[in-house]
Amino acid sequence: MAWVTGGMLLVLCLEMAVRYGLRPGSGVLRWIEWIPFAHGWIYVVYLVTVIDLWSTMRWRLGRLAAMVLGGVVPVMSFVVERRVHVEGEAQISAGHPVRSAAASARDGGRG
Repeated sequence: MAWVTGGMLLVLCLEMAVRYGLRPGSGVLRWIEWIPFAHGWIYVVYLVTVIDLWSTMRWRLGRLAAMVLGGVVPVMSFVVERRVHVEGEAQISAGHPVRSAAASARDGGRG
């Protein structure tokens, strides 16, 4: 989702540059008006996956903040995704506790 969100954020930046920098006619605006809405909904899905990953991996709040900002700051999602991927794999291979979906469902999300 970080790649999709980051790519869509770059498309959104391009759309804003066209809309406010070039000031195109209504014909062009009709072709690009969907972009902000699409990015908004993709970002919502990204947030859900980020929160799920964060809670599963039992990371600190700062990591959540960095991941959340990854979908808002252009290019940051690619950097954050790479770091989170590497650190997540290292944590899993080192045997650090990771909350399983089954355990979460079993204890009602408390533990």
